[in-house]
Parts: sequence; structure tokens; C-alpha cells
Amino acid sequence: MKNKRRRSPARLLVAAIVLFLSSAFILLGLKDLKPLTFIMAAGVPMVFYLTTVLIPRLFPADRLMLAVVNFLCAIGILVLYRMNPQQALGQAINYAAGMGAMLFFIYFVRLAQRRKPLVVLLISASAALMVLPLIFGTERNGARAWVTVMGFGFQPSELVKVLMLIIEAYLLSRRKIIAAAAYAGFCLLILMLQKDLGTALIYYGVILVMVWAATRSYLYLGLGFAGAAAGGIIGYNMFSHVKRRVAIWINPWTDYEGSGYQIVQSLIAIVNGGLWGTGLGLGNAYVIPANTTDFVYAIILNEFGMIFGICILAMYILLFLRGISIALRSGSRFNSLLAMGSSVLIALQAFIIIGGNINMIPLTGVTLPFISYGGTSLLSSLSIMGILQGVASLNDREVEEDRELALAQGGYQ
Repeated sequence: MKNKRRRSPARLLVAAIVLFLSSAFILLGLKDLKPLTFIMAAGVPMVFYLTTVLIPRLFPADRLMLAVVNFLCAIGILVLYRMNPQQALGQAINYAAGMGAMLFFIYFVRLAQRRKPLVVLLISASAALMVLPLIFGTERNGARAWVTVMGFGFQPSELVKVLMLIIEAYLLSRRKIIAAAAYAGFCLLILMLQKDLGTALIYYGVILVMVWAATRSYLYLGLGFAGAAAGGIIGYNMFSHVKRRVAIWINPWTDYEGSGYQIVQSLIAIVNGGLWGTGLGLGNAYVIPANTTDFVYAIILNEFGMIFGICILAMYILLFLRGISIALRSGSRFNSLLAMGSSVLIALQAFIIIGGNINMIPLTGVTLPFISYGGTSLLSSLSIMGILQGVASLNDREVEEDRELALAQGGYQ
């Protein structure tokens, strides 16, 4: 009797996700009866399948991370299409650009670790990008962090996230602690001047973890926590919008019709969703301002339910653990710090925005990686995943070289 060919768990996972995405868009199509929705029902699952299955065959890539990231991006397009079809189409274009950036950084990691002139160029580029909003920027939600060029708006600090990881990993891998601290201080100062405290918190947290990983010094760690506390107190006393957000976090009902409206509506939407959700296309989370950016997680909890929301949270935890595993397996100090910083950045940003949506911590104006609407946000998140994929591919190459060396030495005995 012939053995039946078993399907791998990875293939079953991909097939299940394809079925889920197709079914979700078909349900929306049956509700709005728009031809575009049925086109999306075929196109989004097909793109997910092609990018998840074909990319690892053509480029060095971690299949599990790629599948999780592609699924989160697809969920983002689905939720955005439910709320604003025009934004969903724009996000699809952003996703295509982001995948190109991810593939670029898979190979870029191999160039950055041994080329000092390249790092000097990155420092200059990141400094120029950081000061742009102070000169040409426009203010949104209390922060002067956006720049508009020829009708296209972008957030330079999102792009600098990627450069910051490479620069800090390079400096710390060579134990240039003072230089690393000086660069970090410059970035944080500019973000404070922009009043972009959410992004400053992400930068600070990631750099603190990278410094501790590079030095294992509890003195630096203690000084880092003390600096964070001091920065929080200074920010609270200097910026009125920070005081409002803390007051809303403590009791959002005190200004329900004003500053507290967003978080109250988010909490109501989450409660209405319950464990299983109201159903795709049947929720009322569209009443939340900034529902496709800051509060996209509330929409997921409202229409898909708390169980699905926990699954989304578990995917971010999986990406974090996978990234830490890649960092620990790296034989290069630079690559290890780069993977560590990338993992912490994605996890910290997800925690900050999810915690803000459920009122666990004060709300900050950052996006949920891979899901929230935003071109520069998606581009930077996928670029960071490209860095992780690049380090993972180098790890695999080192293992293969060690194996070949062991076999060659065994052949001479």
C-alpha cells in the first residue's frame, strides 16, 4: 500500500489564510455588491500566496516570519477596505513598495557591517531627515513630524528608524558607547522639539535595550531608566497635549465630548465586539476618529472579537521571539545587535499602540506595525523585517559553511 503524501503544516497554514482572506472579502462583497470587492477577494489572497510561497524560493527568507508579516499586512488591507476602500488601495501600493524595500535590506545587511564610510553616510542622511520637519514640517495632533513634498506626505522619523538600527548596531558592536549615546541623544532631542513623544519613546526603548545587550552593564540600564523617568516628567510639564493624554488615560469620561471621545468610543467598540465580534462589516467602530491609523486595533476587536485580537497579539509576540532567536544564533556582534533592535522595535511599537487602544497606557500617536494605514510606517516596518530576514539568511549561511567544513575535515581523517 502506497503512503499518502502528507501536506506540511506550513502549506496548511498558508491554505487556511488564503481561505480566510477570500471568505472575508466575499462577505464584504455580498454586503456592498461592488465589483472591486470581488476583485479584492481574488487579488489579496493571491498576492499573499505568491509572496509567501515564491519569495523564499527566490530570495533567502525565513518562511514563518514572512507568512506572519504577510498575513498582518493582508489583515490591514482588509480592515482598511472595510473602513475606507481608497485608503486600502493606497495601502496595497505601499505594501508593494515595502516588499521591495524588504528584499533590498535582506542584501543590504551584508554590506553595512564592514563599511565605515557607508555608516557615516547613513548618519548624515538620518540627521538631515530628522531636521526636515522642524524646517518644512506641518503639525498634526500636537506633533510637528510630517513633511509634504509635491502633495505626498511622509514622516521622516519613520524612515530614520531603519537607519538608526543600523547605525546604533554598528557603533555598539565596536564598543563606541559615547558615539552611540551622542547619536541617540541627537535623535531624541529633535523628536522632543517636534513634540513627537510617541516616536521618541520607541527610539529610547530600543536604544536602551541595544546598549544593555552590547554592554551587559546594569549601570547603563539604571541610568537609562532614570533618564526615561526624567524625560517623562519633563515632557509632562512642557507639553499640554501630554497632560491631556495622561488625564484622559486616568479617566476618559471627564472630557467625553472632547479629548476623551476617541478612547471612550474605542472602549465601547471593544466591549460591543465581545469574544467573537459583531461580524465583518457589521460593527460601529467607524465612529472612532483616526480609526484606520491610531485605533485600527479597536476595529479588529469590534468586528472580529477579542479571541481574534489575542491571535493578532500572539503574532507580534511570535515575531519578537523569532527575532530574538535570530539575534542569539548570530555569530556576528553587529548582526546580533541589529536583529535584537529590530525585534524590540516592532514589539515595542505594537505594545504601545495596542496598550493605548485598550487604555492600559496613555495613548500615543504611533501606528500598529503592518496593519495601520500609512506609507512611511509600512515601508519602515517591512524594511525592518528585511533586516531580520537578512540576519537570518547570514545565520543559515554560517551554519552551512560550518557543516561543509566539518564534512571536509571528516573526509581528511
